Amino acid sequence: MQNQAHCDKSEIIPPTGRFAPSPSGRLHLGNLACSLLAWLSAKSQGGRIVLRIEDLDAERCPRIYADLLEQDLDWLGLAWDEGGSTGGPNGPYYQSECAEIYTASYKKLEERGLVYPCFCSRAQLHAASAPHTSDGNVVYPGTCRGLTAAEIEEKRKKKAPAYRLMVPDEDITFVDGCMGPHTENLLHDCGDFYLRRADGVFAYQLAVVVDDARMGVTEVVRGADLLSSTARQLYLYRLLGLQAPGFAHCPLLLAPDGRRLSKRDGDQSLENLREKYTAQEIVGKLAYAYGLQPEPAPRTPESLIKDFFLGKGTKAGCLPAGGSVLNKKDALSLDDSAFLFL
Repeated sequence: MQNQAHCDKSEIIPPTGRFAPSPSGRLHLGNLACSLLAWLSAKSQGGRIVLRIEDLDAERCPRIYADLLEQDLDWLGLAWDEGGSTGGPNGPYYQSECAEIYTASYKKLEERGLVYPCFCSRAQLHAASAPHTSDGNVVYPGTCRGLTAAEIEEKRKKKAPAYRLMVPDEDITFVDGCMGPHTENLLHDCGDFYLRRADGVFAYQLAVVVDDARMGVTEVVRGADLLSSTARQLYLYRLLGLQAPGFAHCPLLLAPDGRRLSKRDGDQSLENLREKYTAQEIVGKLAYAYGLQPEPAPRTPESLIKDFFLGKGTKAGCLPAGGSVLNKKDALSLDDSAFLFL
């Protein structure tokens, strides 16, 4: 993916990419794959990498895991240029320390009359017959959108509300660096979405937009499971008057039985893999899985920069346009050919 910002017609500004892990456990292969591709995309264009720790839910994301993921990235040779415990000019780099920053953007949306309280529970939403988004979430049917002031006051006596952003019936179209052209209707495919939880914690969609903008991120390379978040984020960029980055959503790695990898899959965590493989072996296997080399030979990240571009290879490549998230062509199985972590 080439994210090009022009000072004049002959000068291209190198991109700023980012790692944005949520430290709720040790890194697994899926996290590592996205980190490697994001790093290679930025570095192959002479760019920089920011490390942001997405620990919005501080209780689920103890600092020890953030420290360990830095050690893991360093061990793999995926160095970052700013952020994390290293710091830099655009901190804080830990989302748990950014509540005041998010509040300022939240208030801008609130002052425009775009935010409303929602008293619906997750159980109520999943029990309803509302459609689901491609990432498995319920398309919110607008149950609380039209509540009167009196109704809101009465409901507050029983339950603290979360807060949602009101969205229009509007198509958002963008060209993804891996998936090609993609369109979602904000109202029918996404629905009014959370900005803030009932306990006061800000939602991912708002936090990631504010952070990417203030950290100067111009290129976001991440997993295909987040493709459906992009329309919502592009809408927030527009509402807040912020410059949106380019996006590339890469195929996910799946377990041999077809499941998405998660931090509960200890056998695929870097903690366990480090006992069996060198850093170069892990990087080489990931590079092979994504079509960056013809065999799973050991490699360093640096050695992959010269010939890297996101469209290389047929396994990851720039997938055909129009694919829905998490269908077979959006994922790579760990039992694919010689790519086995046993």
